[in-house]
Amino acid sequence: MAWSWRLEKADGRAAGVAEETFTTQADAESWLGENWRGLREEGTDQVTLLDGDSPVYGPMSLHEPE
Repeated sequence: MAWSWRLEKADGRAAGVAEETFTTQADAESWLGENWRGLREEGTDQVTLLDGDSPVYGPMSLHEPE
């Protein structure tokens, strides 16, 4: 399966899916580590990691803890 990130608003509404897909979970997580600030600036509040169509974990906030 391909790994990808589902992009979401704070209330769980879909904000899209990251255009890139990855062959491993580690590659997907590395990409998020490099791109989370840009995603947040574009209006994404949280992300969920997908393996194909199945959620692996998330939602995970892209904002600093209060």
